[in-house]
Amino acid sequence: MNEAKLTEAITLALAWLAGVVLGGIFFGGLWVTVVMGVSSKRPALLFFASLMLRMSVTLTGFYFVAGQHAERLLLCLLGFIMARFAITRLTRKGGKPCALLPIR
Repeated sequence: MNEAKLTEAITLALAWLAGVVLGGIFFGGLWVTVVMGVSSKRPALLFFASLMLRMSVTLTGFYFVAGQHAERLLLCLLGFIMARFAITRLTRKGGKPCALLPIR
């Protein structure tokens, strides 16, 4: 494998990894928001602020990872979707809740 192909493969792997991280931030943040929103005095404000923060981080991440390359964007999106399934599985009802958050 020549150096250009190796560099491209590493770049694509990093784009996928960035998608996994962005998905973890987005869907993990959503889970944290739902857990905190149940006992919040102002849940609408919490959900709106969380949505704005999560969307701005995610869209900014997609923009910088893609860098006008469709294949990077697609791999980033694939990682994002894979993170969604992972977070959904980790936070499933009946499983052990995250020890970092007090569930009331």
